[in-house]
Amino acid sequence: MTSRSNGAPLLEVAHVRKVFSNTGGLLSAQDVVALDDVSLMLQGDEAKLLTIVGESGSGKSTLARCILGLTPITEGSIRYRGQEISQMNRAALHAYRRAVQPVFQDPYATYNPFYRIDRVLNMIVRKFKLASSTGEATKLIDEALRAVDLRPHDVLGRYPHQLSGGERQRIMLARIYLMKPRLIIADEPISMIDAALRALFLNILIDFRDELGISCIFITHNLATAYYLGGEIMVMCRGRSIEEGAMDSVVKEPSHPYTQLLIDSVPSQDPRNRWNSKRTTNAVEASELTFSANACVIVERCPHVMDICRNSRPPEYVINDQHTTACFLYEDHKVAAN
Repeated sequence: MTSRSNGAPLLEVAHVRKVFSNTGGLLSAQDVVALDDVSLMLQGDEAKLLTIVGESGSGKSTLARCILGLTPITEGSIRYRGQEISQMNRAALHAYRRAVQPVFQDPYATYNPFYRIDRVLNMIVRKFKLASSTGEATKLIDEALRAVDLRPHDVLGRYPHQLSGGERQRIMLARIYLMKPRLIIADEPISMIDAALRALFLNILIDFRDELGISCIFITHNLATAYYLGGEIMVMCRGRSIEEGAMDSVVKEPSHPYTQLLIDSVPSQDPRNRWNSKRTTNAVEASELTFSANACVIVERCPHVMDICRNSRPPEYVINDQHTTACFLYEDHKVAAN
């Protein structure tokens, strides 16, 4: 992926905080901090796959919506090629929405149920002036469908409800193939499709990266899915990034107890051959617990908890040049650059 001449990253999320306020009512609780000082960066020199992993309530989907501009942030900055997305004018925002494309969990909700699939795809061709003739448009659409392992005669002329969930999701990928965006934000895109088709979907994303130069932020609760994709990983818990780095380094040598919990929760066909080690943490859903903002997010269920964990928020420590973790077990390591 080509970078801008000024060297700005493709996407930079810096110290983003999102607070949902509860206003009034006898049953209203305190404000909910969905994102708490989250940062990430995708450089523009080559296409990347970044997987964000976490339990329900970790903030990963909120982060996706903030990046897409669907949910405003409370604090921090989200920049695309050096430009703050909240300050974009209409033309820049239009270009951003073409360059950064979503793939959501429910493919059916994405489509107008009264539009046939060929109309859906032809609208993209016309809107972005991708073809100069009807024949060229037909050729482009056929090429896009075949690129996502769909046969044109099987899907064209049909309505969304006549397709399977896997076919509808691949129509979304065909749409992306036509548009050639710079970045895909995929939020739990395979959770509602058949297991047999999940690997096919993931392989298409890998092909998009390798052949088309399209980066992807892939959001999932499933660590096995993340490992299949490879690339880089960011582990989130209760609105914070607690471990990140190269996939192999984080999964094969996890440094944060929460990451170890996620690894231990991955089922194995052979119970004698778990990922690497024994269970070390108490399997309690993160959203069921309470914690202080000035503390580690898993103090209630960490087997290594220390007094400092209850009273201070851990910074990110450098494990190696491809791996950081927010855990006081590594306070003898260098603190990562802000």
